[in-house]
Amino acid sequence: MSVKDVIKKSFLESGMYSQSISGGTILTIIVDMMFALVLGIVIYEVYKHYYQGVVYSRNYAFSLIAMTVLTCMVTLAISTNVVISLGMVGALSIVRYRTAVKEPLDLVYMFWAITSGITAGASMYILAGISFGVMILLIVFFEKKKNSRQTYMMIVHYSEKETGDQIIQSLSNVPYTVRSTTMREGETEMVIQISARNGNLSFADKIHEMSDVRDLAVMEFDGEYHG
Repeated sequence: MSVKDVIKKSFLESGMYSQSISGGTILTIIVDMMFALVLGIVIYEVYKHYYQGVVYSRNYAFSLIAMTVLTCMVTLAISTNVVISLGMVGALSIVRYRTAVKEPLDLVYMFWAITSGITAGASMYILAGISFGVMILLIVFFEKKKNSRQTYMMIVHYSEKETGDQIIQSLSNVPYTVRSTTMREGETEMVIQISARNGNLSFADKIHEMSDVRDLAVMEFDGEYHG
């Protein structure tokens, strides 16, 4: 038997071109699509609640719902027809998305939506539920850990050299790192990175009360640059 005969027997004579769908298949499609829709809405709500970026995009948040449902639809299509699955692979391989994603966590949410749609389309409800719970636990855990201690950049201008030693002594109870010290004519600028628990900035008041401190600025710092 030639390769052509094998392909003909396996694909062309297998009945996969038939458009008839049983009632059970229709019910499965409806259940999977509704399950994907629910997962997408929950992902949307989690993203909206825990978003920590600079500019919140409603369009991107909504796209998480649509992506979950559409991925489920594609999975349903390729899981029931080998020919369509091969066509999908070829079609999707030439698609290029050029939308810039500035926040690394946005990629996590996007991949979360895609994988949720795949598991929903494959009717793997238990796997989807377990992975969904794990993701939410991870997001909540790291969010609480992040909020328990904030990082600040403090810029202090003072005139006397001894004042610098006093500033360092006043920070003995908090983790800090002196990032830079710039000396000008009659004035010194010190940049200090400070980790404070629960937003406690009492150390800044003590430093500001020092007689030789001209001014002081404290800015929250998340370790990333937003250009």
